[in-house]
Amino acid sequence: MEGGPEAASKQEFTEFWRRATRSPYIMRLALSAGIGGLLFGYDTGVISGALLYIREDFVEVDKKLWLQEVIVSMAVAGAIIGAALGGWMNDRLGRKISILGADIVFFLGAIVMAIAPVPWVLVVGRILVGFGVGIASMTSPLYISEASPTAIRGALVCINGLLITFGQFLSYLINLAFTKTPGTWRWMLGVAGLPAVVQFVLMLTLPESPRWLYNQGLEKESREILEKIYNADEIEGEINAMREALEQEKQQEGLIGQTLGEKMKAAFSNVAVRRGLYAGVTAQVAQQFVGINTVMYYSPTIVQFAGIASKSTALALSLVTSGLNAVGSILSMLCIDKYGRRKLMLLSLIAIIVCLLTLTGVFYQAATTAPPIDNVDTLSFGGNATCQAYLDAPNFSSWNCMKCLKAECAFCASTGGNHLPGACLAETKDVRAVCGEQKRVWFSDGCPSKIGVLAVIVLGLYILAYSPGMGTVPWVLNSEIYPLRFRGICGGIAAVSNWCANLIVSLTFLSLIHALGAAGTFFLFAGFSTISLVAIYLLVPETKGLQFEEVEKLLRKGFNPCDCTNSKTDEEKANEEKASTSN
Repeated sequence: MEGGPEAASKQEFTEFWRRATRSPYIMRLALSAGIGGLLFGYDTGVISGALLYIREDFVEVDKKLWLQEVIVSMAVAGAIIGAALGGWMNDRLGRKISILGADIVFFLGAIVMAIAPVPWVLVVGRILVGFGVGIASMTSPLYISEASPTAIRGALVCINGLLITFGQFLSYLINLAFTKTPGTWRWMLGVAGLPAVVQFVLMLTLPESPRWLYNQGLEKESREILEKIYNADEIEGEINAMREALEQEKQQEGLIGQTLGEKMKAAFSNVAVRRGLYAGVTAQVAQQFVGINTVMYYSPTIVQFAGIASKSTALALSLVTSGLNAVGSILSMLCIDKYGRRKLMLLSLIAIIVCLLTLTGVFYQAATTAPPIDNVDTLSFGGNATCQAYLDAPNFSSWNCMKCLKAECAFCASTGGNHLPGACLAETKDVRAVCGEQKRVWFSDGCPSKIGVLAVIVLGLYILAYSPGMGTVPWVLNSEIYPLRFRGICGGIAAVSNWCANLIVSLTFLSLIHALGAAGTFFLFAGFSTISLVAIYLLVPETKGLQFEEVEKLLRKGFNPCDCTNSKTDEEKANEEKASTSN
């Protein structure tokens, strides 16, 4: 009796590797479609490093905080449109065609960004890239999910999440590689087109989703694909489940309608779909409001907030945080089909809250212990070089580095050491050059701090807490929680919710830092994370080990968060009853 549950857990843990090695076709399919996640991750990560150099090439970008936020956030705006259109494309044209279309748009956007002569052209390129990412972000996990054996569906969809983190890691490698190359940011952004070309070629050799084909009446083609994916004794069960779902759809065909408006109305009038959307949209919005994409979009900047001035050092440390994100995604692949979706998200959120509160304390301490301003040293640079706000301040003697930076000036560290009193100067290229000629370090985003390294360490722990749970699970959940007839449109709604939340967070992050400081901003995200923890506990059921059709039955029945048995499969319940009887 003692060995029963343990043996079952071990079997769940090894099932993914057993099936993947026995049928390489499954891995080929998942990896090829998962390149859509790599595009998503690369775009998220590359802009954080490129922005540091875009500011050097375009003076107006360097001077206007809102323009920096627009350049970052327009990709998210494009993704909102892409995700909304992607829902319709998936239902009407299929998963494969949707992915191919996303690749074409993404490639065009990468070329436009690379050759942009002025900031507005760069913004257009960002919108195009975002459009492609929006389609791919919802289609890739959906395609993988519908072409995966039930027992390892979670792990296979996590490949999409793993490639998102690998894309981010790759983007930081590319950023570092081109830091000394003429054209820096143009190469960083232009290279993004290569994975899109690779995926386009690979997807041409792969089939359409078997469930989408079956829904279109192509049972023979669907069966041929299932024979390559499932064990021989599982195929008829899958076909029967799809047949039952299709018969239910035909019975409701008059209620569902054919136009987008009719489908939307039918979706919201269906209790199972509504409950699925409550869970799916909650998970997607929570994923963004824990603040992760601010870390990925602005990680070099955040590292500079921690008092590390060197751009190359900031990029290198960002590479470490991105690598930790990839490690977390691997952990998710190993755990998601063993421990379940719901448990991973709840544990992830608890750890995230702890890390965000710790970051709040670290950044608050860094701000209060910032080096003071040396009045004599500051005035020695001359009136034109001195920060005007400092000269006009009646209490300039109380100024420190942080107050200088909040006045949109810069801190020129002392020649005796970065933590000693320094000068508060105007933030211009000429003044920066004078500071550098004296072998002094220039700080414009964050102040030197003895605990800056601690901030980077906690940032890494935050990513490790996020990645295995909130990083990958919301995409897995949304690929399996909706009935087939509504899967495209509901997946689109959830993806749009994700990207809208992403847009709000990324568009306001730098302004929040300016208004609340880094400590206040991370404390705000800790509050959002706490709300997310409660919402997911109340609204998100467990879908581990359930066929798509079983998930629909669970939603139709209703989910009680206090009843830990409501989402168990019939097999699990039978095993428990058998164990209880034998005991």
